[in-house]
Amino acid sequence: MSTPQVVVLDYGSGNVHSAVRALERVGAQVRLTADRQGALDCDGLVVPGVGAFSACVAGLAAVRGPELVDRRLAGGRPVLGICVGHQVMFERSTEPYAAGVLDGLGEWPGVVERLPADVVPHMGWNTVQAAEGSRLFAGVEQERFYFVHSYAVQRWLLEPHDGQVAHFSAPRVSWSEHGVPFVAAVENGPLSATQFHPEKSGDAGAHLLENWVRSL
Repeated sequence: MSTPQVVVLDYGSGNVHSAVRALERVGAQVRLTADRQGALDCDGLVVPGVGAFSACVAGLAAVRGPELVDRRLAGGRPVLGICVGHQVMFERSTEPYAAGVLDGLGEWPGVVERLPADVVPHMGWNTVQAAEGSRLFAGVEQERFYFVHSYAVQRWLLEPHDGQVAHFSAPRVSWSEHGVPFVAAVENGPLSATQFHPEKSGDAGAHLLENWVRSL
């Protein structure tokens, strides 16, 4: 079996090298690049994200990231979003932005909203209620993962009968809680995303990334 080829999309987001190293450790051959053809042709594309939603959206737009993601998903090619890379897959965010509410890539309906918790950001280890039948969480369903975020999707709006998922099985949505329940991960055909940082989540995160790499 050949080594899976993974591209971590280089669009100006910080802390991408930890993701590269984590993916290499679990058996992927990894490139950090914004090269369009490389991002289209690889076995798996990772969209990282650290910092403000608006900065990540702007960075993605500069490298035609939304088009790359759309093209890959249209062809059933796997994409994994991490942290703000998870958030931008939804329709929009209420995170402060000069022009008002900012649109995301819109791959899933939903709004990224500030967590109504006593302590924000939500920073540290937390449990995840893994979706039944999850492939990402296989073998680490009871483990804890590392989160760093102030905003999250608190309502899942895509129903299984929606036309957007007609060609795939129903999305598997995993949840965590900080003040309120929020979406911690989604598996929806070729598109997966995690609000937490698997590359910072020790052995559990490495196992989750290995599950994804093996699925390529």
